[in-house]
Amino acid sequence: MERQSAQSSEVRIRAMTREDLPAFLDLIDALADYEHLPRPDEAARARLASDAFTEPPRYEALVAELWGEGVPAELVVGEATGAAGPAALAGYAVYFVTYSTFQAKPSLYLEDLFVRPEHRGRGAGRALFERCAALAVARGCGRMEWVVLDWNTPSIEFYERRGARHLNEWRAYRLDGAALEAVGAGGRG
Repeated sequence: MERQSAQSSEVRIRAMTREDLPAFLDLIDALADYEHLPRPDEAARARLASDAFTEPPRYEALVAELWGEGVPAELVVGEATGAAGPAALAGYAVYFVTYSTFQAKPSLYLEDLFVRPEHRGRGAGRALFERCAALAVARGCGRMEWVVLDWNTPSIEFYERRGARHLNEWRAYRLDGAALEAVGAGGRG
């Protein structure tokens, strides 16, 4: 059975809801800024909003709520408050299930794991990562995989402290845009 929440005194991990979409999209913008990448345009934002709630969903997302005094008003989630004060969405994880032919098992692919820099060090990233691993185990996955930018030393160290291995023998490739369309149409063969 999948765990319903991973908690500490200040962090709660839960599935993203439709009500979280504005804050979730802001977190994606913050990740784009952190990684020096362009933010999603309006069409992409609309797809992100709908793709999480299709049947079946094209991706799944977890959010990390931080509870406590001093949460900036612009980060407060709706009317959410608790004994420790208001809640802010401090981070998120986006994942989906793929399949490993060599293991003959599903794999969980972690597309994004991000915590706002001002909220790091409070356990949100660890809790998100652990929840993703727990979901992978609960779903019978043989592994969990992701990529990280080579300059992102804090993230690399975070993953390696948790037992992740760098796959030196593999190279990541991408086919997108006009090249994807050309190959899909039978070109570049």
